[in-house]
Amino acid sequence: MTITMPAELADVLRQTVAGGEYASTSEVVREALRDWARNRDTERRELETLRDAIKAGLESGPGISADQVFAELRARYEAKS
Repeated sequence: MTITMPAELADVLRQTVAGGEYASTSEVVREALRDWARNRDTERRELETLRDAIKAGLESGPGISADQVFAELRARYEAKS
């Protein structure tokens, strides 16, 4: 497999290996891909959770307009004053 990247990233990769942080550029790329895969899985799970919450909200019954909610809150606040 061949991977093409900007010169700046290639330099960072080489410097990281030269600095002894990793044994090879392949090791760096493998770790980066593992991190990417984990982040992608996390994002998918979070999106699914959000979709489930939206679905539950839609199925919970009719909504109340923001104007009505704020009017009720103002009335409660004024009643306490």
